[in-house]
Amino acid sequence: MDRHIPFETLHNFRDLGGYLTSSGHRVRAGRLYRADSLGKLRPGTPDWDRFLALGVRTVIDLRHPWEAEARGRVPEHPSFTYQNLSIEHRPYDQAALMPDVDPGPYLSARFMEVAQDGTKEIAAALELVAEAHADEPVVFHCASGKDRTGQLAAIVLGLLGVPDEVIIEDFSLTELAAPALLAEWRACNDGRSPAWPSFGRAPESVMRLFLEALRARYGSLESYVTDALGRDAEALSATLRNRLLEPAPTTWPELTHRRAEPLDAPLLVRLRDTAALWQLARGIEQWQPGEKAEAHFVDRMRDGEVWLAYADGAVAGAFELWWDDPAAWGPRPPEAGYIHRLMTAPHIAPPGAGRRMLAQAESRITAAGRPYARLDCLSTNPRLRAYYESAGYTVVGEQRAKEGGTGSPYAVTLLEKRLGRG
Repeated sequence: MDRHIPFETLHNFRDLGGYLTSSGHRVRAGRLYRADSLGKLRPGTPDWDRFLALGVRTVIDLRHPWEAEARGRVPEHPSFTYQNLSIEHRPYDQAALMPDVDPGPYLSARFMEVAQDGTKEIAAALELVAEAHADEPVVFHCASGKDRTGQLAAIVLGLLGVPDEVIIEDFSLTELAAPALLAEWRACNDGRSPAWPSFGRAPESVMRLFLEALRARYGSLESYVTDALGRDAEALSATLRNRLLEPAPTTWPELTHRRAEPLDAPLLVRLRDTAALWQLARGIEQWQPGEKAEAHFVDRMRDGEVWLAYADGAVAGAFELWWDDPAAWGPRPPEAGYIHRLMTAPHIAPPGAGRRMLAQAESRITAAGRPYARLDCLSTNPRLRAYYESAGYTVVGEQRAKEGGTGSPYAVTLLEKRLGRG
């Protein structure tokens, strides 16, 4: 489920494998990684052993040379080569920015500076990625693994044919690491907090605006590679695709389910936040990351049921099952089960996983002797409403002022399915 690879000292080390391209291929897993500073690694530690076990053969450090000198570079080892390619030529201090600076326009403008200033280094980094042997993994990193790293990841994924919304989603996954990155900054700065509230954050608007600006300036990503980087975009793209793509799966594992326990609460928070970032990258504002803490899921386990879905041992999704829902439906007799937070793991869940989880929830409701399955969705989310209608649910009303614990009532569409009928 989680694209982040766990380390003690690294907070934003991720595999770029698993994303689907527009042509129906998939980025190979274990071949290309993005990370925060590998200078935090130390030989003789479990983190160092974990890193070496990945088989990385090329490390690309996108930081300024003075950063690598002052804060450390990855320790030397005969198993890999190290290249320092500083793609940023105009350094700036994010921590010192004023609180009113909007991260979307501000950071996307800095990305455009990098795209125009760092052409020599960006081109060299792309060639290192493209020319690596098919079975020799590459990792590139900067300080937090967010901006410079995110920009290079966007260019590589774009040349592979990965759609914009997935590129935006990949950038925004740093949001999951933002609390740890902030804590690390505070620990290195006598416990102080950055002046900029958005320090360490990666809202989807940054990458969305950058991709728009790059196309407005150059026409397309390929034209940028050709005109600004001086490389044959078609040839470079073909080399990258040959090295990093594989056919998409044609068969998928069966989905299995188990009832969640309190120890699963951190996993459920992570799954929900990941799903929220997937939605936001596609312009869907149903959820926001950070809205539900572990206590929410523990409470739902106590008062109802929470289920996890697995595909070949990996978490593929989850849902909550309530036995009443007065906030949306008002007082009702015990005639229904109420399905909430149906969520699938992006890029991991098999096709149709959502429908199969709905079927699992409906079977639990039937086993409880209740004839109706009910759920709701934001009235401003017609895409989700259409999904539930296609699964046999019928719109039966609207609650214009549902209170969800945030202090801001919102309107939801109410949907219902009679169980036990064809």
